[in-house]
Amino acid sequence: MPEIEVAERAGVGADGEPRPTEDYVAVLDNAVLLLDGATSPRPDLPSGGWYAGLLIERLEAGLRVEPDIDLAKLLAAAISAVARDHDLRPGNSPSSTVAMVRWGDDVVDGLVLADSPIVAFSHRGPDVVADDRLFSLRDSGKLRTGADVRDQRNAEGGFWVAEAEPYAAAQAVRRTWSRNTVDALLLASDGVAIGVDEYHLFDWPAVLKLARAEGTESVLDAVRAAEKTDPHGDRWPRAKRHDDQALALVDFTR
Repeated sequence: MPEIEVAERAGVGADGEPRPTEDYVAVLDNAVLLLDGATSPRPDLPSGGWYAGLLIERLEAGLRVEPDIDLAKLLAAAISAVARDHDLRPGNSPSSTVAMVRWGDDVVDGLVLADSPIVAFSHRGPDVVADDRLFSLRDSGKLRTGADVRDQRNAEGGFWVAEAEPYAAAQAVRRTWSRNTVDALLLASDGVAIGVDEYHLFDWPAVLKLARAEGTESVLDAVRAAEKTDPHGDRWPRAKRHDDQALALVDFTR
């Protein structure tokens, strides 16, 4: 069995005020799930954290019943079940990112939907499993307004996220590794991954080294400390001063 360490920390809302985290992590005997609830498209809808909490419960229950189920099939069934139980409609519902890893005797499977990456480490170095469609759309200026986000979400040529459309699961980024080649795995919400992708505080091998040496909390500390030096987003423009943070380390070498 690998050693698993998880760190989580709440950020602030768009108004700068503290509120409960909308990131969720579940640890099973042979899997780790990490979800990051997204800001809802309208204030009258339930929060992304509400949705992420319901979805991770469904995913966890599904894996307990069928430990070897195809991960995309599991995700599609969970999305469908939550939508049915709570009368959610595509394009008019809260949403969440999804990152899942599962290991067995022979292989390790990974699935990523939206911007919560997985990083697998082996003697060859890091293999980053990232869904960069949302980032690419933002970088190209195609997500300037809320209407842009609604138009591009779960649409061909746009970005895909867990919401009320089960077909989104088929659009996830997948990866399978031989179990004997994987030394460690990291799963991160974008509140942590931003330290690599945008702040350039460290690269993923440095994140793994820091997490192993000082614990996963130290990685969250480093990202949060950088943000405190830029409280108004002048250096790193961002919607929130501090986003929710979640980081899971699955270490097969310990």
